[in-house]
Amino acid sequence: MNDPTRAINNPTAAAADEAYAGQPLTQAGFDAALAEISGWPGYALTPLLSLDALAARLGLGAVHVKDEGQRFGLKSFKALGGAYAVAELLRRYLASTGGKTPVSSRELLSGAFARALRAVTVTCATDGNHGRSVAWGAQLFGCRCVIFVPAHVSQVRRDAIARYGAEVREVDGNYDDVVRHAATTAKAEGWTVVSDTSYPGYRDIPLDVMHGYGVVAAEIEAQLAAPPTHVFVQAGVGALAAAVCAHFWMHWGRDRPRLVVVEPLRADCIYRSLAAGRPTVVGGALETVMAGLSCGEVSELAWEVLRSGANAVIAIDDAYALQAMRMLARPAGGDPLIVAGETGAAGLAALLAARNDASIRELLGLERDSRVLLLSSEGDTDPEIYRQVIAGSGAAG
Repeated sequence: MNDPTRAINNPTAAAADEAYAGQPLTQAGFDAALAEISGWPGYALTPLLSLDALAARLGLGAVHVKDEGQRFGLKSFKALGGAYAVAELLRRYLASTGGKTPVSSRELLSGAFARALRAVTVTCATDGNHGRSVAWGAQLFGCRCVIFVPAHVSQVRRDAIARYGAEVREVDGNYDDVVRHAATTAKAEGWTVVSDTSYPGYRDIPLDVMHGYGVVAAEIEAQLAAPPTHVFVQAGVGALAAAVCAHFWMHWGRDRPRLVVVEPLRADCIYRSLAAGRPTVVGGALETVMAGLSCGEVSELAWEVLRSGANAVIAIDDAYALQAMRMLARPAGGDPLIVAGETGAAGLAALLAARNDASIRELLGLERDSRVLLLSSEGDTDPEIYRQVIAGSGAAG
């Protein structure tokens, strides 16, 4: 086929020996989030799996996959960020109203502040997973929640959000339109937006979300004996990619892996931003099967990290994501089975695209001894769509 995959190296990437400095994410912020989240009910380390047969098939030294499919039962890494930001928000709210400070999560979970927290409403825009995390956090810690979704979000994903007691409202337009609608409504109603998308004047809460995402990187650092040579991280607004980038940069320094951002062709805001040297908006419907990556504007905070921390970006066709889902669900050679949704499979999808194009493989620096880390960021968050994809036939390339 006429493969539309495209990739570029970041012309402003930091040198290997350049220290992490001046960016908004901090080690103290990551440490605080890990200490907090690891104490929540149901916390468990998610698995880091070795796919040796797949590595051999792709001509690589190793492929490791961090499987976020069972994180807190929400089937996505997003459980870490939204819920953590809700907890931090509620602690700040109680302090501002003259309550005890600081209030611990254990005290919030006890219901001791239930009456006071009924006055708080949190809200956000979502394609599914982030809204589920915010709704879960609101239910867990005791405040009201309203979630806004674009029309393309499936009923199953809406129901999964509503299951945690949130009100779900549909909004016309693409994801970025819904983000703006949520912000406007929140201002009019006196609600608080809990988003992983930052913009001028709105940074503190997205910073909490991103520090929560850093738990994924902290666990990986404990699980791997040595740093990988490459990490492929999917990006919507870039919050996860920036959190992983910053954490690895601080922890591994000059030995940190080469960070490759993965995006859909139709929602490639980071690709276009790095190519232009400034944040660049992608308009239109942003339609992609990788629903969690259907974003046209890079987060301000994410950009501050990725403009120097990302080494390369690759934009891929949806067909590769579907092929990657099937490969993970039907492993060969004794590799473990991984249930990965469309967004979760994006890293492997990028590897498949690179396998088909020697120039892209060379651009990304992939060689026979490369040790590649992938993040399966979500499981089957819509089980019916997942079943349909796995039952389907055909593949890209």
